[in-house]
Amino acid sequence: MRKALRAAIREPKVVIAGGFILLLILTAIFAPWIAPKDPLEQDLMLGTLPPAGYDGAEPGYWFGTDDLGRDVLSRLIHGTQTALTVAFVAAGLAALLGTTLGLLAGWYRGWVDAVISRLVDIWMAFPPVLLSILLVAVLGSGVHSVIAAIVIIDWTRFCRVVRSETMAQAQMDYVTAARTIGFPKLSILFKEILPNVAPVIVALLSLEMGIAVIVEAILSFVGLSVSSDTPTWGGMIAQGRSIIYQGWWVLVAPLVMLFLTVLAFNQLGDGLRRALDPMMRR
Repeated sequence: MRKALRAAIREPKVVIAGGFILLLILTAIFAPWIAPKDPLEQDLMLGTLPPAGYDGAEPGYWFGTDDLGRDVLSRLIHGTQTALTVAFVAAGLAALLGTTLGLLAGWYRGWVDAVISRLVDIWMAFPPVLLSILLVAVLGSGVHSVIAAIVIIDWTRFCRVVRSETMAQAQMDYVTAARTIGFPKLSILFKEILPNVAPVIVALLSLEMGIAVIVEAILSFVGLSVSSDTPTWGGMIAQGRSIIYQGWWVLVAPLVMLFLTVLAFNQLGDGLRRALDPMMRR
């Protein structure tokens, strides 16, 4: 564990991307104290104020206001809570379900592999974005529905990759030695094979977190995520799109945050894969 931690710290991508994500986590936790204004407070007299540094800007409104006079920076900060909640919970549950089924399919093979693989093929035949919109429309709006939709759709991503990696690891000499010694099958699977598949799972988990942020933003954009009163990046993008000529900053601010967050999750996953994979460290 210490060796892996030291290797991760030496990886620039892990340090930079991980530092940015840690900053986002702290922002989400302390949003009520960090945000300079109430994100729901409206003042039509202050509608579409430009960001600080532009003509017509007002002190205290660093990123300007939207058409209802709400502080863009405060809404951006509070939107981090929804984005990260969906990212960590949905990606974690999808990884847990997909990894478990992938390990079982790759290790036991036979009818177990056939059933799980056919289920994955059927699931992946549906367009993911359209299926997520349909699921949220059926389940109802809310963070729980968004999380459920992402888990139901994206567990297949983990299942296919983990199944392939498990099959490859099952042919290794250390597995043959464990079988010869008489280790139980489940013990070999979870104590010997799983640690060697972990770098791929970690990289895929980080990538999935970025995907979850995008999916939540898409659902917020079309009004199928949380209630309209809750600040979300997707909701801000939808609002900014309608007033882009009057207040371009309302659209640009959440777009930049969305881009940086997804980029950070992707780079963190790539860095962790390099740091934790012994073959890549060589």
